[in-house]
Amino acid sequence: MTDQTMEPPVAKARSPLSEAWEMFRHNHSAMVGLALLVVIVLGAIFGPMLYPTDPFDMVWAPFSPPGEEGFLLGTDYLGRDLFSQILYGARVTLIIGLSAAIVTVVIGVTVGALAGFYGGIVEEVLMRFTEFFQVLPTLLFSMVIVALFGASLTMITFAIGIVSWTAVARITRSEFQRVRELEYVMASRASGASNAKLMFEVILPNALPPIIVQSALMVGSAILFEAGLSFLGLTDPNVVSWGQIIGSNRQYILESSFTVTIPGLAIFITVLAISLVGDGLNDALNPKLRKR
Repeated sequence: MTDQTMEPPVAKARSPLSEAWEMFRHNHSAMVGLALLVVIVLGAIFGPMLYPTDPFDMVWAPFSPPGEEGFLLGTDYLGRDLFSQILYGARVTLIIGLSAAIVTVVIGVTVGALAGFYGGIVEEVLMRFTEFFQVLPTLLFSMVIVALFGASLTMITFAIGIVSWTAVARITRSEFQRVRELEYVMASRASGASNAKLMFEVILPNALPPIIVQSALMVGSAILFEAGLSFLGLTDPNVVSWGQIIGSNRQYILESSFTVTIPGLAIFITVLAISLVGDGLNDALNPKLRKR
C-alpha cells in the first residue's frame, strides 16, 4: 500500500467587499457610529408616525421645561412641542445632508475625473477653477447664493454643494492619475475602449473607495453647514429642521437654553456617528490599512 501525500486544503478567496466588511465589523467605534446612525434614521422615518403631533401647533405655554405636562423635551418660544420638532426635523436635516453630499460628489467627481484622466491643459484649467472655489469664503459665498435666490431647501442644498466639492475633486483627480497608469487600464485602452468607458467603467470603480469615504464625511459637513445658515436666519421658516429650530430660538438661549441645546445635541450626535462611520470606512476600504 503506497502512501499518498495529503495536500492541504486551499483557502477560498474572499472578495474585497467581504474583507472590507470584516474589518469594518471589528472596528468598535465604527459599529457604534453605525448603530447610532441606524437609530437616527429609523427615528426620522417612523418617529412622526408614532408621535403625530404637528411641529407647528402651539400646544402649551412657551418655554415649558422638558417633562412638564407630558412634553418630553418641553416647548419652544411659541409653545410648540420640541420633541415633535426634533422628530420631523430629523427628516429634513438628513435629506439636506444627503442631497448636498450628492451635489458635492457629482460636481467633484466630474471635475476631478476630467482633470485626472486627460491631464495637460484640461487639468491645468480645471485645477485653477477648483482653486478659485477653494479660496472663496464658503459660508459667505453660500449666504450670498441663498440671499439672492431664496432660502428654499433646494437652494440651500445647492448652495452647500456648490461650495463644498473641491475636496472631492482633488481626491478624484489623484486617484484617476494613479489608476490610469495601471496595466489593465492600458489593456482596455489598447483594445479600443472609448474615453468615456475608460473613465466611468474601468477607472472610476477602482477609484471609488476614498471617494466613498469623503462622501460619507460630506453628509456631516452639510448638516453642520445647514445649521450655520439657519442660525444666521437663512432658512425656510415653513420647514422644520434642526438648524431651523436653533435659529428660531437663538435669541432666547440665555433664558431657555434647552430649546437650543437639544437640537444642538441632535446635530452633534448625528455628525459624530457619521464621522465614526466615515473613519471606519476609511480603515476598511484602504488596502494599506487592512490586516492581511
